[in-house]
Parts: sequence; structure tokens; C-alpha cells
Amino acid sequence: MSDNSRSVPDEASLRSAAATTIFDAKGQPVKFGSLLREPVIVVFIRHFFCGSCQQYVMQLSSVRLEALSKANRKVIIVGCGSYEVIAAYKETTSCPFSIYADPKRELYHALGMTIETLALTPANEKRRSYLQKGLLGNILSSLWSGPLKNPSLIGKQGKISQLGGEFVFDSDITCTFAYRMKHTEDHTEVSELMQAAGVEYP
Repeated sequence: MSDNSRSVPDEASLRSAAATTIFDAKGQPVKFGSLLREPVIVVFIRHFFCGSCQQYVMQLSSVRLEALSKANRKVIIVGCGSYEVIAAYKETTSCPFSIYADPKRELYHALGMTIETLALTPANEKRRSYLQKGLLGNILSSLWSGPLKNPSLIGKQGKISQLGGEFVFDSDITCTFAYRMKHTEDHTEVSELMQAAGVEYP
């Protein structure tokens, strides 16, 4: 089976994605296309309780806002759960970027993120640098930041088998970089993502 993890979405897929409705932290509907009117880096996390993705967002949050501004780039994050989890997620990750929810996963699917798996990093593959915790520590932090700390949000985190990915868009809804995760610990290295977007890092 061919590996399409890095294939840039075609025009039809981009049109479909742009027409998709997602939700901001207050539950207000937002057309994804309206967020692509200026150059933007879009990071799709898995579910909102995923400890690995939380570590990734924390590393991503270390990107200097001045560097993003200089490169005329913004960063937005999209999760596959309910908008009701966004506020707690921002607090947990100290994320300075806007976060949106795609509870029906229509945007994920429009951009080709259709793989569902709970697989970890394969034995023959180097773990990503954002993964600073071991498996047990990751599970415990996921439980604490999610079900234990915010029990009212249980069931609103999104589908736990959904994988995410990273995309770089220019202001005319042109995608210049795409990566779709192949397992649950497979976000693009932040350094590679920033290089693709022309953003100075670290």
C-alpha cells in the first residue's frame, strides 16, 4: 500500500475542507476556509485527552510569537472532540494559539486523515523529540489532565483512535506542506514543521 502521509491535498479536497464547519472555544461555528485567508500552520491533534499530543502542543508553544509574526504565519490547533474541552486543554498545555473542535471529524477526513489506530512508535523507529515522558507517565498525565481533573468532560474528548497531522497553508488556500500521522506518536518534529513554514526555530 502506498504511503500518502506527505501528499498535498488536491484542489477538490481543499475546497471540501474549506467548506467544513468547525467550532471555536465558545461553540461558535467557523468555516475552515475563513481561517485560511492568511498564511497559517494547522496542527490536528488526536483526542483532547491524548497525553502525547499534549506534549506536542507544549513543545509547539515554545515557538516564539515574534518569529511567527516575522514569517507572517499563525498557528491554529484542531481537535476531534467537543468545543467544551478547549478551555481546559488550553490551560493544561499553556497554549497561546487558537484551538478549534471538529467533533464530526469532517475536516480530518476531507484532508485525508482517515487512519484510526492506537499503535505506538514502532520498535524500529526513533521516538519523536516531543515525547519526554514514558508510557506510564504519559497515561497518568492523560488521566490527570482529563477524566480525573475534569470529570464533566468525560466522553467529550473525541475518538481516541483518530490520528492527526500537520499542514502549512498559504493565503490563497494553497497547501505547501502536509503530513498525516501513521501512529499515535507521529506528529511532525516542530523544527521540521517550522522550517517548512519559513519560521525561525528555536
